[in-house]
Amino acid sequence: MQKLEQLYEGKAKKVFKTDNPDEFIIEYKDDATAGDGAKKGTIAGKGVINNEMTSILFPMIEKAGIPTHFIEKLSPTEQLVKVVTILPLEVIVRNTAAGSISQRLGIPEGTKFDEPTLEFSYKNDDYHDPLINDDHAVAMKLATREEIAQVRDMTMKLNEFLKDFFAQRGVDLIDFKVEYGKDNYGNIILADEISPDTCRFWDIETGEKLDKDRFRRDLGNIEEAYQEMLKRVEN
Repeated sequence: MQKLEQLYEGKAKKVFKTDNPDEFIIEYKDDATAGDGAKKGTIAGKGVINNEMTSILFPMIEKAGIPTHFIEKLSPTEQLVKVVTILPLEVIVRNTAAGSISQRLGIPEGTKFDEPTLEFSYKNDDYHDPLINDDHAVAMKLATREEIAQVRDMTMKLNEFLKDFFAQRGVDLIDFKVEYGKDNYGNIILADEISPDTCRFWDIETGEKLDKDRFRRDLGNIEEAYQEMLKRVEN
């Protein structure tokens, strides 16, 4: 397997072509953004932590019956993954109100929902990733109804697995964002990452935030929070 030219660079990762048409290399970065890119910075060691966490979690997720793009960890910041064409949908699951849903709907932060709330946003920086519903996604040909139903089922299953996994480690999974893609054979599989960048993690006992909100809200101890989450995942 040979690392070839860079195909894409996003806010948190770079994607490289390989000499295998079914495989990409992903490189995790320390760059951090918030507020639709308005705030930019660096979180030291973030790339290593997010790569390691995802490399631990994705094989577990696969064993739980949810197919993923992960193949293997290659280096502290790199992993080998299956080639996918990302569906232009960000899938957000909320178990407890926090962040934008509290701002948009006036739900006090920390309000626990009776059942998980799932949201879609249109993955497009030009339009600032607006929230959309199933009908919008179908009308825009972002996904078919069958694909949306499959994504919903996989995401709810993923939520149950992750909630239980983190609860056993003293962490409340408040919400998370995931992305899905189609592999070269048309299968929809989980892509992207599971990390403090893409999830809200609160300590069950203290309520301490152990995620990117420490960067977004200038709470300090950002690196320490990421390191703490990795320790809990490793245990």
